Amino acid sequence: MYQPPHFIETRLDVLHALIRAHPLGLLISNGAEAGITANAVPFLLDAEIAPNGRLRAHMAKANGQWRQIAENPDAQVLVVFQGVDTYVTPSWYETKRETGKVVPTWNYAMVQVRGRARVIDDATWLAGQVSELTATHEAERAVPWAVTDAPESYVQSQLKGIIGFEIEIAEISGKWKVSQNRPIADRAGVAEGLDAEDSAEAEEMAKLVRSYGGLENG
Repeated sequence: MYQPPHFIETRLDVLHALIRAHPLGLLISNGAEAGITANAVPFLLDAEIAPNGRLRAHMAKANGQWRQIAENPDAQVLVVFQGVDTYVTPSWYETKRETGKVVPTWNYAMVQVRGRARVIDDATWLAGQVSELTATHEAERAVPWAVTDAPESYVQSQLKGIIGFEIEIAEISGKWKVSQNRPIADRAGVAEGLDAEDSAEAEEMAKLVRSYGGLENG
């Protein structure tokens, strides 16, 4: 990942927080026959496992990517987690009014993870994985659904159709491109412009622009 110094984020707790907030990662692997393969997969993060943490997930057995991974156990995979992103118009910059020498850009936060994946075909592991993943994403609902709400025979039949994998994180990198490279007046303009957009994404990005741009007290 291209990493200008302005945008590098190295704090592990911040990187882990983005993964938890945006757990649908793009799993990318490479194999001799299929070449580069990419699939979107929801992940769970075990932050306390290994120095950088461990990712857990599952996919359909009909998805051939797990076979590609199993056939290349020493090859690393890449997982990309995309956080909030927004278009940034030059109209928000003070520099536009001063010189006109501005262009549009895109702000975003992203985490990339690399490591070796271990394929797991174990019914007990898979049952635990699916139950935890479900509980995690149902927790905020007024009436959470649980795996045990479905008939046991049905759950067991569904588990036969999936396979799990773990990735011990060997490398983790973060990129928070949130207008840090702009003059402070431009950063302020971006934050104010995003405030006026009136969307959850714009609100989240405005907070990042202020936090990373030294504007929280301004």
